[in-house]
Amino acid sequence: MIARILVAALAVGLGAHVFAQTVIHGSADAFRAPGIAMAWAIERGKDEATTAIVVRVVADRATYGWVEVRGVDPFTQAEQPILAGRAIGESLDVRIARPRFADTPRTEWRFYASEAAVSAGPAALTVYYVGVPDTTPEFADSAKLQAFLAARTAR
Repeated sequence: MIARILVAALAVGLGAHVFAQTVIHGSADAFRAPGIAMAWAIERGKDEATTAIVVRVVADRATYGWVEVRGVDPFTQAEQPILAGRAIGESLDVRIARPRFADTPRTEWRFYASEAAVSAGPAALTVYYVGVPDTTPEFADSAKLQAFLAARTAR
């Protein structure tokens, strides 16, 4: 009996190691971790329906070359795709309509090493936010928004 328990514990431990992933709670309009940087901004539209959240992602492509973004309802855990797995390239700007955060306030940014990894299993890194960070600046001018994102991710 003890042998069976030890074997089961070992299997669970190995399984947890094989599927280990890093999950980090993002809280500010800028996020940085080894191999990744993100900056948030709000592009004001004529009204709430046309206002968008713009998040710039810059990553070490060897470590996190691909990203997938999902909206999650924190109560039901129901997920909605925001961005299907996509190569980041030099950088990637993801636009999300601000009203979308009312239905799925938790946004999960799932980072993968490659395109194959996107469908192979859990993300290597998940950065999640609940709502739009309070510190996110708003811009009515698109050029100023782009300049801010460039400067913020460069830091």
